[in-house]
Amino acid sequence: METPLSNSGNPPPRPPHRAPLALSGLDFKLLKVFKAVVEAGGFSAAQNELNVGLAAISKQISDLEIRIGMRLCTRGREGFHLTEEGRLVYQASIDLFASVDNFRDRLSSAQNELIGDLGVGVIDNTITDEQSPLVAAIRRMSEESPKVRFQLQAAQLDEVERGVVEGRLVAGIVPVYQKREEFDYYPLYEERSQLYCAIGHPLFDVPQAQLDLPALKEHPCINHRYAIHRDKPSFTHYDSLSPSATQVEAVALLIKTGRFVGYLPQHYAANLVAQGQFRALRPDLINFVTPFNLILRHNTVRSPLVKAFAQALGVDLKAPLSA
Repeated sequence: METPLSNSGNPPPRPPHRAPLALSGLDFKLLKVFKAVVEAGGFSAAQNELNVGLAAISKQISDLEIRIGMRLCTRGREGFHLTEEGRLVYQASIDLFASVDNFRDRLSSAQNELIGDLGVGVIDNTITDEQSPLVAAIRRMSEESPKVRFQLQAAQLDEVERGVVEGRLVAGIVPVYQKREEFDYYPLYEERSQLYCAIGHPLFDVPQAQLDLPALKEHPCINHRYAIHRDKPSFTHYDSLSPSATQVEAVALLIKTGRFVGYLPQHYAANLVAQGQFRALRPDLINFVTPFNLILRHNTVRSPLVKAFAQALGVDLKAPLSA
């Protein structure tokens, strides 16, 4: 006689009219394990986050599949992959735990105490920018609300935006090149960028007064793929052979070869300039300002935690910028 799981390891066929699932405490635990596995990218990678072994994780995922009657993922030699049902359950689990967090936040607020997790995404390589209010905001919140647990993720722009859209992050602090209707935008500060070359580049020792702007276009320039500014083509040229990079540090590494020029935030390049490794090219003419905003998902309830974080950043949530 067969067990609830077939010999192939698949969960039993779903009945045509399945009774609604009544969530128990065990279901919440299993869904948290599943969510952690998905966000880690597999069973092995989730071990540190969950602090349990592979066998325990595998059993918990199998128990969840039996409980809800769906095959959620494939795992084996070909790696970890979500099924269509798994993607649905993962997104639903994000919404579920966001609702639970919001419920807890509202109760905590009624008790004049903030408790819970605050997931924030920030663009990479902004630690040297003294204009950013993030460090001071986290310090203030940790002093005033010590039971709030920050979950800070530094990533490139599209990853931060995706995290906010999917609900894995409640807020992002990002440069804004073009607005998207999925977000509400709140201004924070501005970042200034300039064009740089490194020691060994043909332009490194040329006096600024002798730098001919049209001649700059003859030198290969790094395409910082998401850092789009309308005026950059006036000073530099990109084509199919131009090197490309997605992160500030990758741009800096390419500049450091002495083969390319590229745009960097002034705060990031300052130390390299002071060390004599990098040099700004015609900073009197070539500089760009990028606005940095707090982004929140559009048309979502602002929890007490989010409101407190915005206040610590000096943001008025009643006055978003138009998309």
